[in-house]
Amino acid sequence: MESPEAVEVVEPPVSEPTTPEVEELPILAVRDSILFPSALLPLSVGRPASVALVESLGENRLIGVIAQIDSRTDTPGPSELHETGTVAMIHKIVRMREGQLLFCEGVARMKVRSFTATEPFLRARVERLPEVEPEITPELTALRQNVLSEFAQIVSATPNLSDELATAASNITEIGRLAYFIAGTLPSLSHIERQSVLEQNDARTRLQFINQQLAREVELLELRQKIQSQVQGQLSQSQREFYLREQLKAIQKELGEGDDREQETEEFREKIEKAGMPDEVKEEALKELARFSRINPMSPEHTVSRTYLEWLMSLPWNISSGEAVNVQRAAEILEEDHYDLEKVKNRILDFLAVMQLKPKLKGPILCFVGPPGVGKTSLGRSIARSLGRKFQRISMGGMHDEAEIRGHRRTYIGSMPGQIMQALRRAGANDPVFVLDEVDKLGSDFRGDPASALLEVLDPEQNFTFRDNYLDVPFDLSRVLFITTANVLDTIPGALRDRMEIIELQGYTEQEKVMIAFRYLIPRQKTENGLAEKPLRFHDDAVRFMVRRYTREAGVRNLEREIGTVCRKVARKYAEGGEPMSEVTRAFVEESLGAPRFRPDSEVAERTRRPGVAVGLAWTPVGGDVLFIEAGRMPGGSKGLIMTGQLGSVMQESVQAALTWVRANATKYGIDPDVFKTSDIHVHVPAGAIPKDGPSAGVTMATALLSMLTEKCVREKLAMTGEITLTGQVLPIGGIKEKVLAAKRSGVTDIILPAENEVNVREDLKAEQIGDIRMHYVKTMDELVPIALGDGAAG
Repeated sequence: MESPEAVEVVEPPVSEPTTPEVEELPILAVRDSILFPSALLPLSVGRPASVALVESLGENRLIGVIAQIDSRTDTPGPSELHETGTVAMIHKIVRMREGQLLFCEGVARMKVRSFTATEPFLRARVERLPEVEPEITPELTALRQNVLSEFAQIVSATPNLSDELATAASNITEIGRLAYFIAGTLPSLSHIERQSVLEQNDARTRLQFINQQLAREVELLELRQKIQSQVQGQLSQSQREFYLREQLKAIQKELGEGDDREQETEEFREKIEKAGMPDEVKEEALKELARFSRINPMSPEHTVSRTYLEWLMSLPWNISSGEAVNVQRAAEILEEDHYDLEKVKNRILDFLAVMQLKPKLKGPILCFVGPPGVGKTSLGRSIARSLGRKFQRISMGGMHDEAEIRGHRRTYIGSMPGQIMQALRRAGANDPVFVLDEVDKLGSDFRGDPASALLEVLDPEQNFTFRDNYLDVPFDLSRVLFITTANVLDTIPGALRDRMEIIELQGYTEQEKVMIAFRYLIPRQKTENGLAEKPLRFHDDAVRFMVRRYTREAGVRNLEREIGTVCRKVARKYAEGGEPMSEVTRAFVEESLGAPRFRPDSEVAERTRRPGVAVGLAWTPVGGDVLFIEAGRMPGGSKGLIMTGQLGSVMQESVQAALTWVRANATKYGIDPDVFKTSDIHVHVPAGAIPKDGPSAGVTMATALLSMLTEKCVREKLAMTGEITLTGQVLPIGGIKEKVLAAKRSGVTDIILPAENEVNVREDLKAEQIGDIRMHYVKTMDELVPIALGDGAAG
């Protein structure tokens, strides 16, 4: 019997019949399920009202089972149920974790006269419908036999129907009951069709309807069998054709007629002749071609040999894409694509000038080093455009298999050339511009070291005979212009770094970011967001507001992301039919991006209003940043010096050196020497979740300690950097440009630097980059202290 998907129950206890014909019963509404008289059916009860109905039943377990008109209704009312249903007797109730399972037997058909209650469950006055058996005639007997024959045919052809069903049906003598039995068993009958069988009062008409449905199902079965036999016939035909073709090939071979393999071999030979391969490579290719022609096409080696030959023929052995070098045009393209970066552009143009005079030049390997978003990869694309060469980018990030560079040997299944030869094939020329991106993020494990494999690729004295493991023939890479990019140099092996000319790309100032935004980022984002044709103009102060209050980066990647967000807000206004916008103001930027994320104008001043806080400058892989150093004192301690903030070993040593200098000079600055014996000193660097290391915060540590012990505040908006010695010497440090730019972004007005770094400021920073920042160059802490604490107010 078919089990319903869901069942709805109705309410209270069964009432006693009021008249012989009409009785009052609780009504159980069911979904997509019809209970026929004399049939057994399990019904799942899960809804609260239905459970309440079952719980209310006493010894009299008669209920009315009626199907819902719409099975999607969760709590059907009287108007949402069919009028005709079945009086059922509950034989067994099984309690389960989620609801109950009722085993019901249909007693008689019924018709609802009226509903007497809807809460807590449905109850109705119902009239049982009598079953009238028609007179047995020859016509009715023939109809019954036809129905039984068709039903038996369907049962035998349907795997999920038991063969016993046909026997059970043949044992039923009543016409009406036979119709109920088949209607409840036949899988193809829909819920509506079963309901119509239940509602039909005439048993003859009911059986005629079943006969029609059985005839339809038999026809569908015959059609399915016909389709299946056709498919099997097609498979047999395919196998027959395969054997015939093999016999035909054998006959052609005996007759000496040429076949497709010979034609394919000649095509390959012609392509090898036209490929322009060096003599050594051509000889190897022809040798492999001869072997290919002798291999049985059914052998796995046939595909391996064919793939190898296709790789050899598809490589650009003598195809060049480069135009004659024009330094003036290259300068215009670089200027068009990138703002500023004069130092980098000059080095590139120097290289191109030499290439113009000596076209066969074996070019140096350029390595662009800088924080994310400053234009390293796009510079390579611009160089390719200025040279008229093809451009290919290979990502080195996370690569940890030497075979990614050199390829796998042909003995391995699924082997193929390395990334270098694959990129050459894609470029279709032997002189493209290759950008090896993120070369500082190469990995290594038991499969080899890709950085070591790059040593040959990036050496002009070796790469003219580069051998890929898969191809195993020399290829000249000396005409390829290799450009690598990296965020840091520390992780690049020394031998690999030695083969590259390092060109550093530092971060941009606020003015440079604004110019880049107006020249490149805003037009690009307007185009990407469908605003290219709209008269939309960004205010200068709105862009500066985004740079200053929503981004803190060396490059412009986050700035472009914020501009894109603003453009999408404008596009939404157009799409919603609002007033068209022509200007993006500072107020609209804040409305679109939310509250500002950074407070560069006030953060430094606010943090240094109390003694014991000094501002340092730090270098990070993504540009410079400001670093707050806090010092505190706890009387009566016994731990001495406490250091927190995830400080690395070098930075911890800087704290020790700074404290030693302060203790040695305590008397000079009016500090009681006994305070170091009776107190614990605590040095903390905020942003404790971020590891920090390096010696450049030494002078900042000493200043913070001195400020705390003398109870004098450090000068407002002052930052400093430099390594300290035990004798108070201030030693030079690196990353000057990034640190100065970070200080400017944070609203710093005064910077203290080691005197020996003055030359770096003059070389690396322009006057507009320094702006109104005052530079103080010191050699010792004795020169630094009056600048840092001279104007500090007593705590």
